[in-house]
Amino acid sequence: MKTLLIALLTLFYLSTFAQSTISGKIIDQQGLPVIGANVYLQGTYDGTATSDEGHFTFETDAKGIHTLIASSISFETYSKSADVINFKNITIKLKDDINTLDAVTVNAGTFNAGDNAKVTALKPLDIVTTAGALGDFVGALQTLPGTSNVAEDGRLFVRGGDADETQIFVDGMRVFTPYSPSANNIPTRGRLSPFLFKGITFSTGGYSAEYGQALSSVLLLNSVNEPQEEKTDISIMSVGLGLGNTQIWDKSSLSVNTNYINLTPYQKLYPDNNEWHKPVESFGGEAVYRYKFNNDGLLKVYGAYSSVDFDLTQEDINEVDGVRFGLNNKNLYINTSYQDFLEKDWSIQTGISFANDRSDIKINTSEIEDVENSAHLKIALKKYFSSRYKLNFGAEYFITNFKENYTDANFENTYGFDNNIFSSFAETDIFFSKNFATKIGLRGEYSQLLEEFNLSPRLSLAYKSGSNSQFSLAYGEFFQNPKNEYLKFNTDFTAEKTTHYIANYQYVKNKQIFRAEAYYKDYGSLVKYNTDFTLPTSTYDNTGNGFAKGLDVFWRDNKTIKNTEYWMSYSYLDTERNYQNYPTTATPNFASKHNASLVVKRWVENWKSQIGFSYNYASGRNYTDPNKGGFLTEQAKSFNSLNLNYAYLISPQKILYLSVSNVLGSKNVNGYQYADQPNTEGIFDRRTITPAADRFFFIGFFWTISKNKNDNQLDNL
Repeated sequence: MKTLLIALLTLFYLSTFAQSTISGKIIDQQGLPVIGANVYLQGTYDGTATSDEGHFTFETDAKGIHTLIASSISFETYSKSADVINFKNITIKLKDDINTLDAVTVNAGTFNAGDNAKVTALKPLDIVTTAGALGDFVGALQTLPGTSNVAEDGRLFVRGGDADETQIFVDGMRVFTPYSPSANNIPTRGRLSPFLFKGITFSTGGYSAEYGQALSSVLLLNSVNEPQEEKTDISIMSVGLGLGNTQIWDKSSLSVNTNYINLTPYQKLYPDNNEWHKPVESFGGEAVYRYKFNNDGLLKVYGAYSSVDFDLTQEDINEVDGVRFGLNNKNLYINTSYQDFLEKDWSIQTGISFANDRSDIKINTSEIEDVENSAHLKIALKKYFSSRYKLNFGAEYFITNFKENYTDANFENTYGFDNNIFSSFAETDIFFSKNFATKIGLRGEYSQLLEEFNLSPRLSLAYKSGSNSQFSLAYGEFFQNPKNEYLKFNTDFTAEKTTHYIANYQYVKNKQIFRAEAYYKDYGSLVKYNTDFTLPTSTYDNTGNGFAKGLDVFWRDNKTIKNTEYWMSYSYLDTERNYQNYPTTATPNFASKHNASLVVKRWVENWKSQIGFSYNYASGRNYTDPNKGGFLTEQAKSFNSLNLNYAYLISPQKILYLSVSNVLGSKNVNGYQYADQPNTEGIFDRRTITPAADRFFFIGFFWTISKNKNDNQLDNL
């Protein structure tokens, strides 16, 4: 018995002596203890959890080299391999997990929207439910800060830049002619249907190095990857008809939308100040084909065709009979993209887009034929090294061929150019912690036409100042080739340039968003010419310059008032330029110092209706009065427009929609035209340029036919 007791005591002693003690403390980046963190030796059952002071201790029989693991929610997992005898009285500092939902995002100058966006400023659904937008993505985006209301144009004017300084991309590929052509003082519309897109990224400045050839901003549209169901959409509108259909197969799907618009009935009911010989008639169609490969690769082919035809005579103070203007435009756009996830955390996105745009224009006795063929080829690779470091790089090639035939009674000539641009880019995202991140990029572009190479550095920083707020800074240089209207007459140019400086503050909490952003843009190498209009005989150079600075404020609330969401935006803009045929530096006539919007939408359950309104304000734009002297020193009256819309849910799949733009019939002024010569009293007579129509009424019936009878058509609108 005595021998057995001695043996047991010896075995217990040897067992105790053979065990190792693992101990230490776990803290965060600020040195504070991490409570309840799991600590264990990988491949064993030995481990424990940290105390309220962050301490841990446990025994193990393991010997030799082993891996110690420490993990806790919202922190990156820690691991270290060493001899177990070295895991004693150690201090482990856990890094914040930057993949958590509350991590910082680099977003200075950018509004993201969509199902996967951490911050939703404007959803695709908002495009068709915003009063006054009339289903046009540009109309909805003009309720965001940073945009200027140029009602007679209809395109995006961003932070003191003209509309040609904004580029639009679908699935990463450029859309060369995103707007339908129009006549003077009649706003254009975007060609793209909002129903085919799931997400929007609208950068008002400081955008990624992946994109170029835009001095002011880029608009990125992402089409739907996989439709949820087969359905047919039918629309009967006061101005036309629409039909859409989606079919889904095992690995593929096809969505088609078509529309026909004819404004003849509308213009007879509500005549404007133009003499219409042939009111606007248009036909368009879009289709998206998708194929999902077994390796998660996704192929998308997007195609669109549109045709616009009209003929009218417009008032002109210098032409007794007015100016006859006719236009027939046909546009074809094809966009093919492929994306896939590769081995070892690589991914690829590549594509090609092609556009053919042909316009036959008649101005009085002159006939103009413009034909533009353009293509964009691109490949981009991404490497995910870790949650803290990501790399994005690639190359792209732009091809543009433009030709114009000009004919009148005494003159005939052909103009044109070929412009090919090769670009490459590299950009990295570095997360130092979940509170501090940076995006660093560099873009290089070579223009064969201009025989010029430019480098564009880009830098963004973001710091999370609180659980719901963050600050961001952005800097970038941006280049863009001169417009077609210059290049067709002269190619002795350099690229135009801007430099952006942006400071941003953002607060996001529980369906509420507040953004405030200050910016400064420095313009250089802008095109100047010495005639009233661009002509073959004009003298051109790149001596123009300018600046734009301002403040943008945005607030969106979907929480405070039940069944009601609203957003408000305000922009202050101070800008001057000396470009084109300007004799001196001045504020351009498309820029308003103050722009503001209010959008409200409310669902009334008892009425099965959504009621909405929007109010748009813009301070008066500058113009030149030859009777007072000076250049762009006078200011027109302010722009005001109150818009209403109403949607009634007849059944889950049928809806009646009504909208009225400028319901109060405000007499807005788009500018003035002065006589070329003074009258007998030495005064230059003038004509006030007002919108073609004070109000626009729209009535539509929309019917979705799908297998799911519980689908709510209001969600589709």
